[in-house]
Amino acid sequence: MISERDSDRILIVSVLLLVSVGVVMVLSTSYVVALKRVGDEYYYVKKHLVFVFMGLSLFVAGSRIPYHIYRKLAYPLLIVAAICLALVLIPGIGHKVGGARRWLGVAGFTFQPSELAKFATVVFLAYSLEAKKDYIQKFSTGFLPNIIIPGALLGLIVIEPDLGTTVTIAMIVGIMCFVGGVRLSHMALIGAAGACAALFVISKFAYMKTRILVFLDPWKYPDGAGFQTIQSFLAFGSGGISGVGLGDGKQKLFYLPEAHTDYIFSVIGEETGLLGVMFVVVLYAAILVSGLKIAAKTRDAFGSYLALGITLMLVLQAAINMAVVMGALPPKGLPLPFISYGGTSLLMSLFAAGVLLNVCIRGNEA
Repeated sequence: MISERDSDRILIVSVLLLVSVGVVMVLSTSYVVALKRVGDEYYYVKKHLVFVFMGLSLFVAGSRIPYHIYRKLAYPLLIVAAICLALVLIPGIGHKVGGARRWLGVAGFTFQPSELAKFATVVFLAYSLEAKKDYIQKFSTGFLPNIIIPGALLGLIVIEPDLGTTVTIAMIVGIMCFVGGVRLSHMALIGAAGACAALFVISKFAYMKTRILVFLDPWKYPDGAGFQTIQSFLAFGSGGISGVGLGDGKQKLFYLPEAHTDYIFSVIGEETGLLGVMFVVVLYAAILVSGLKIAAKTRDAFGSYLALGITLMLVLQAAINMAVVMGALPPKGLPLPFISYGGTSLLMSLFAAGVLLNVCIRGNEA
């Protein structure tokens, strides 16, 4: 069993090891594509290292800022996230890549507001579930606001479109509301409504229909939409127990188009084998267990819900990413937290982990 005193150490070590794995794998997966695109094989890993140092600074900052301050920031964070998500949808302001409009340009860097929206949703729910704890089982006052307000952010994210983040936030909202004491009948009602909404959205976007068909039978589309999924399978299959060796993987050589971002876990499977895959899974499991332990031991409800939400934010996204690249879920554009190349995801993940560490340190002071 993990003791309360060990939770912070396990969290720190797990996060730092995952970040280290990320640096190694970004170098391994990106040098060929970087050489072809910009003529510098170290281009992506150098940018990634900049984000790592920035992210570690945010990790330290998040661990030192008293988490109680986020009570006052619950609504301001929601407003900022909503404004940024709306700006993304405006042509000329939002950056469109691969058919999706998900990024804002900030001082030469791109920023993905949906990453902020995840954290803002967690903070809001932690605040709201604590504030409404005496009437959480009432539909109009205890349940509906906790669904409608995050739902507004989800609506903006769906329009981008970004199905992966939508699913992640929806799962976080559902689990936090369940733990907060929301009636199961209310949860079932919103679950049915959500399923209907998902079917409607899928019917309106041809690419979503295609992803479902690819998930059911990727081998039916070997040269089209199923190509990346099949290449991911080949990567895991060729890795065996111990892998083909760091840097020696073949699938990253333009077979996996997103080898250094969404499909980096596939390359981990190919180059380090089952042993490397299990090492990464164990690190995420350690974050899950330590995060749940922190949530359980924290005396005030806000801190407990905040710890739970951040833990879900980090681990659920990792689980969805791994399930996608192994063919257990339809393809979604989600990075692997702490590991994938991508500035916003890394920065927000490290900051959120720092906040979780602060809850661990200060949770017994409440």
